Amino acid sequence: MKTRHLTALLAVTALLAVPDALAASITVKGSDTLVILAQKWAEVYMRQNPDAKIQVTGGGTGTGFAALQNQTTDLCNASRKIRAKEIEACVKAFGKRPTEYKVALDGLSVYVNEANPIGQLSIEELEAIFTGRLRNWKAVGGPDAPIVLYSRENSSGTYEFFKETVLKGRDFAASAQTMPGTAAVLQAVAKEKNGIGYGGAAYGAGAKHLRISREKGGEAIEPTEENVVKGVYPIWRHLFIYVNPALDKGPTAQYLNWIRSDDGQTVVKDVGYFPLPKALRQ
Repeated sequence: MKTRHLTALLAVTALLAVPDALAASITVKGSDTLVILAQKWAEVYMRQNPDAKIQVTGGGTGTGFAALQNQTTDLCNASRKIRAKEIEACVKAFGKRPTEYKVALDGLSVYVNEANPIGQLSIEELEAIFTGRLRNWKAVGGPDAPIVLYSRENSSGTYEFFKETVLKGRDFAASAQTMPGTAAVLQAVAKEKNGIGYGGAAYGAGAKHLRISREKGGEAIEPTEENVVKGVYPIWRHLFIYVNPALDKGPTAQYLNWIRSDDGQTVVKDVGYFPLPKALRQ
């Protein structure tokens, strides 16, 4: 009789423990561009789901992919697409290609100090400025003053995207000062009247963004939601989350589904990025 009572007690105890066992405990690492959005997603989701535990850190897209390969993070935030060598490393580590989810749109912005009279630049002028071929604001219609460059570190997906899309693969000028995150770029530009830098659309306080044209003399476009969704702003991109397919289930899958839901995409807009069109949320 005592044995039957003990067995029943253990069964009840096990059942009571199930909710804690199923509680979401999710780690997120990667893109500094995405970190403020990822932190807000986690905050809102945990408020709606008190059992969920979501830990978010930045460090750059490359750092996130390394953590995904090392299986030290559940989700990797990325401001660029995964590269072939990173896919190979993941396949070697856990036997499968990571699953890619588009989670937001971004109009990557170019920032100057608010006192700078320049209001627009072309892709060609940006390439010449950031590779060091143009060194004085006078060359693009500004004051007679040296151009002070601020860039991201080379582990940043934003750095790589800007290098590929704007610099056409050319190297940044040696004079470019490397900053640890987009917030640091904005702070530097806000303090330096001759500064110029780049970063995600959600970062903008303290500096002004430029209108960008595809060609010199062409129509200069604002990085607005409408222009990014239509693809007319020249420096737009998707923002991504990557996950090991074996982990894409249960609480993790529920969280990823929520991120791409109307609730999750409302957070995207609140933070300052642009929600995905519904056709891309599948």
